[in-house]
Amino acid sequence: MEKTLALACELIRHPSVTPDDAGCQQRMMDRLQAIGFRCTPLRFGAVDNFWAERGTSGPILVFAGHTDVVPTGPEEQWRSPPFEPTLVDGVLYGRGSADMKGSLAAMVVACEEFVARHPDHPGRLGFLITSDEEGVAVDGTVKVMAYLQQQHKPIDWCLVGEPSSSARLGDVIKNGRRGSLGAVLTVRGVQGHIAYPQLADNPIHRAMPALQALTAEPWDEGNAFFPPTSLQISNINGGTGATNVIPGSLQVQFNFRFSTEVTDSILRQRTEAILDAHGLDYELQWSLSGQPFLTASGELVAAAVSSIEAHTGQAPELSTAGGTSDGRFIAPTGAQVVELGPINESIHKVDENVLAADLPRLAVIYRGIIERLLLQA
Repeated sequence: MEKTLALACELIRHPSVTPDDAGCQQRMMDRLQAIGFRCTPLRFGAVDNFWAERGTSGPILVFAGHTDVVPTGPEEQWRSPPFEPTLVDGVLYGRGSADMKGSLAAMVVACEEFVARHPDHPGRLGFLITSDEEGVAVDGTVKVMAYLQQQHKPIDWCLVGEPSSSARLGDVIKNGRRGSLGAVLTVRGVQGHIAYPQLADNPIHRAMPALQALTAEPWDEGNAFFPPTSLQISNINGGTGATNVIPGSLQVQFNFRFSTEVTDSILRQRTEAILDAHGLDYELQWSLSGQPFLTASGELVAAAVSSIEAHTGQAPELSTAGGTSDGRFIAPTGAQVVELGPINESIHKVDENVLAADLPRLAVIYRGIIERLLLQA
């Protein structure tokens, strides 16, 4: 079996449901140590992480990723056991095949092949691997970045192996992500009998005009890299379950996915101003999951585009669409960050899969990026 595919299969066999690494990282460290990487396991709380580095001076290209996967869902709905990698008609099935054990395998093989050709290469290579990306993301990459800052180890370039491709391998590079700001809004009223509304104060009725104003508000117009900021309501809860009781409170959960045209502070202020204008008795709890980041241009974007063009014959699209990634913890340090990985159509689904032929091709693309950054700098 081709070596990138074989390593991906080996990693899939480890049932690493977040935050359990289940031994994946040790296997990766074994392979990296064999080619001269210095590996440092970093466990924070219940989360396994590791940092690996090869070389002693010069700029560093870091491969970042996660060994944890989401739960399988109903296993009886899978065509084969989710942690038993299965090849059918050129497609590799298994939880984590696309998100993102296939990328991890390609990263390791790319470095093995590069080091075999250039054992005394200039610059440095690094790995930042966590098992906390699919979970709460508090003891993973964010803690490793704090460790690296304490060790005075800045990152120049970071390639995150998230499945970025849409229809074919390498057709999309994520060169940024929107910020994510969540809120829990509690609107207080006065509970009472539904037949005597004059003796109560219905928080649902009071909140509806304010919610309409929030959803209709043009927060910004976006820019050349980001779409306009979006507010989406995800949950509304109110009432006792009885049909004859006016509720005493209403809870609304909503989320902003925001561009670099606004800040989380501005969004909070404008939201509260709208709620105040409607005279609500309310409480807001905010949760910032990540700031927007963008690598508009630079050596890393140029190397990724060039490598993809050289090995696929087609130019990739630069995109900031989609959810958050651990790049949000790395980019604020000043690193150039891009995400590049396999086709993402099946991620988090039953029968997650990846084209088997794409994995060695991805390793070649990764190796091309290394060569362009370290050998041509």
